[in-house]
Amino acid sequence: MTAQKSGAQISAKAFIQAVAIIFLLMMVAGVLTLTIPAGEYTRVLVDGREVIDPATFRVIDRPDFPIWRWFTAPFEVLATPDGLTKVLPIILFILLVGTAFGIMDRSGILQAVIARIVKTFGGRKYVLLLVVTFFFMALGTFFGIFEEVIPLVPLMIGLAYYLGWDSLTGLGMSVLATNVGFSTAVFNPFTIGIAHQLSGLPLYSGAGPRVALFVVVYLILAVFIVQYARKIDRRPESSPVYLEDQAGKAKFGSFEVNDIMSTDPRMKRAAVFLGIFFGLILAVLVAIPFLDFLRDIALPLTGLLFVIGGIGAGLISGAGRAAWKAAWDGFVGILPAVPLLMMAASVKHIIASGGILDTVLHWANNGLTGATPLTAALVIYLLTLVLELFITSGSAKAFLLIPILMPLADLVGVNRQIAVSAYTFGDGFSNMVYPTNAALLITLSLTVIPYPKWLRWVLGLWVWIIPVTVVFLAIAVAANYGPF
Repeated sequence: MTAQKSGAQISAKAFIQAVAIIFLLMMVAGVLTLTIPAGEYTRVLVDGREVIDPATFRVIDRPDFPIWRWFTAPFEVLATPDGLTKVLPIILFILLVGTAFGIMDRSGILQAVIARIVKTFGGRKYVLLLVVTFFFMALGTFFGIFEEVIPLVPLMIGLAYYLGWDSLTGLGMSVLATNVGFSTAVFNPFTIGIAHQLSGLPLYSGAGPRVALFVVVYLILAVFIVQYARKIDRRPESSPVYLEDQAGKAKFGSFEVNDIMSTDPRMKRAAVFLGIFFGLILAVLVAIPFLDFLRDIALPLTGLLFVIGGIGAGLISGAGRAAWKAAWDGFVGILPAVPLLMMAASVKHIIASGGILDTVLHWANNGLTGATPLTAALVIYLLTLVLELFITSGSAKAFLLIPILMPLADLVGVNRQIAVSAYTFGDGFSNMVYPTNAALLITLSLTVIPYPKWLRWVLGLWVWIIPVTVVFLAIAVAANYGPF
């Protein structure tokens, strides 16, 4: 019988499904470059940042972007500014995380940490579920943390397994909760902060209604996850990923909560060592909004801290030479995520190289003219949702959209605070749905969950979240949510 490999192992079926979906999006982007007229806005520098001058759109000759370059785009994108500053750091990050997870998996350190968490809460697992969900959601909404929590995914998956749930529950209380918090954006510096600066609003103004929305959305998420977890408690086989989870659950079902750290001093020292590095990761996450230089290096830095903590803990726990074999297994297991990330990043590269990105923005600009305030707010929401499929960076979309949308919002009577909220919702809530989003690709790569099953599951939450945000915008328009 073949020994099970350590770490995250992307199955051939999951890889092929993801490749097919992203390849289709690449082809759609390519066809759009042939059917939509090319256009261009003039970019100007404002306070050191490049933004669009909304009065300068002009139709231009179609760029020379032949069809064969649709297929080379995943490689071309690596040499672009986006590739150098975003794609390559993300690739480095996932390789580091995959390597560390392989060692932590083989050594049993994750099981030991999970056992201690369960023991601390004394079996009150639904209280633990609610506390963990709130913690991750708060990281997103107050600090703008999202991709950086991914190193904690294996721990949360293991916790869910040990408590009798499935991998969907583990992702729901961790990365999904972070994304939902990121999207409500009470003080998120990467969406609400940048949008406020570009729109001339006082920084982080109008926080009261966003706090109220945060509470409402947390309650919706809590009900969604708790109800789902209770269903899995009653009938484990009802999980959409029941078969996929069997191998993972076997790793976390063979130890006693009270026996690991108390009976093995090496495991206790390993857990302390790993805890120190988890603390350093958390310190980096908390410091990001306050230290600008951390923004560009946060992802590889947290990955580096995670790999040092994981390897060190594995060696301290007594994994020995097996640790290096496990590290290789983890590295190779996560490696198929790299071409997926390159393909996802190439979607934006194709539409930008084809010269149609500014045309789409210009059409949206014209479409808002004469709209009612609520209709205009919803159009901004929808436009951001559409562009999120091609441009996953919230700050990049802000620099593209906000200079165009704010003057239009003024003309149609939409309060700028409302326009910023509509943009923030569209940017955030789609992050864990669209297959072009790097965070989603990395997260699923660390699990056994196929994208189609994830999509069906998470849409069960979105059918509640989206109407709530629409109602929020309607109330905001009626109340003239400000300050201006």
